[in-house]
Amino acid sequence: MSTTTRGSAVVTLPADDQILIVREFAAPAANVFRAWTEPELVKRWWAGTKGTVTGADVDLRVGGSWRWVMEANGGFEVAFHGEYREIVPGVRLVFTEVFEGIPNADEAYAVTALDFTETDGRTTVRMLIQHQTQEHRDMHVQSGMEEGMQGSMDALEDVAVTL
Repeated sequence: MSTTTRGSAVVTLPADDQILIVREFAAPAANVFRAWTEPELVKRWWAGTKGTVTGADVDLRVGGSWRWVMEANGGFEVAFHGEYREIVPGVRLVFTEVFEGIPNADEAYAVTALDFTETDGRTTVRMLIQHQTQEHRDMHVQSGMEEGMQGSMDALEDVAVTL
């Protein structure tokens, strides 16, 4: 198992096909959940310092879809989409996640489970990303996602504390 810490999120690789990210936020779980699921709030944090969010579509219901798009610094587009599988407001969110920038993207989806645990007005988010293969997990890890994710999580906290 590999462990790295940058910023304030901790990233581990608990299995050959998994990524686990744990991050504490100085905001209640309801606020962090809202920031993760309301399009106008997603637009304020998802790109972090890596670009500008140009689209955030959310159909927040089991079986509903989501799609987030950003124009990255450098002028290229980055997009992800998926389907919601489980929704417990303020507590748990499970969805598929597809990075649209790879060949046969829909076949290389991951399932992401977010658990929101609040203690004394602070929320710990545990994000378990389950890939279909170690190869897909390794491509995700080697993509530079951690650096971008750290900035996004910082921006997410900035949004959540204002709600």
